[in-house]
This record gives sequence, C-alpha cells and structure tokens, in this order.
Amino acid sequence: MEVPFTAEQEAKLAKMAAMAGTDAPGLVKDAALQLLEEDIRFRAAVLESIACADKGELIEEEEMDARFENLLRS
Repeated sequence: MEVPFTAEQEAKLAKMAAMAGTDAPGLVKDAALQLLEEDIRFRAAVLESIACADKGELIEEEEMDARFENLLRS
C-alpha cells in the first residue's frame, strides 16, 4: 500500500521520525497500527456499553458527573 504525501508533509514526517529515532515509513506504520488498535478498543467499549444499556445496567447522572470530575482531577 502506498500513501501519497506532499513534499511538506514528507519533510514533517522525516523530522518527526528523526526525533523519534526511526525512519518516516516506520513512523507512519507505527502510527497507523496504533490508530487501528485504539479503534478496535473503542468499538469494543461502545458495543459493551450498548449491551449494558440494553440490559438496563445504567448509572445515574450524578454518579457519571462524579466519575468525570474524578477523571478530570487525575
């Protein structure tokens, strides 16, 4: 698979790759694989949440607000 980049984009990738101690193709490959893994985890979490909601396993708004507050503090 080939992904076309502009010269400016290639220069940015090369600079980022050098800073990361790798080459541009390796950097792009790692980023794409990381994106795929994150997408798989996200979709699994959504499906799990839908299944819980279908079973009526919901939490109250106040509890969700508290969870978000704790998340933002950490």
